[in-house]
Amino acid sequence: MGPKRDCRCSRFHKRILFSDEAHFWMNGYVNKQNCCIWSEANPQVYVETPLHPEKLTVWCALWAGGILLQKR
Repeated sequence: MGPKRDCRCSRFHKRILFSDEAHFWMNGYVNKQNCCIWSEANPQVYVETPLHPEKLTVWCALWAGGILLQKR
């Protein structure tokens, strides 16, 4: 008699979930955390912005059963 096979292993890929979220500011602000902008302009110039600007947060997940989406 061979080794007992676990039937859950064959469906493992159907239980993986990939998710991420993003924030979109309504005033046009762009989060420059992951990009670099090269310019000859003075980098010490300050631009005043509201303390808590309006934004939309979107969360999305992908899995074998489809797409899950939530907007806040």
